[in-house]
Amino acid sequence: MAVPKKRTSKSKRDIRKAVWKHKAAVHAQKAISLGKSILSGKNDGFVYPMAEEAEEEE
Repeated sequence: MAVPKKRTSKSKRDIRKAVWKHKAAVHAQKAISLGKSILSGKNDGFVYPMAEEAEEEE
């Protein structure tokens, strides 16, 4: 016979949700930072292939 599982407490649920939201916020901040560095031309750790294609066409 099937037995229902124990209920997860609200605090555990909230902690799990907070961790998930924090990870998403960190990734969003990194993406914004990378985008700003590409637009400003100060990127060192990211290869932007569009510049290479433009040089080959000339």
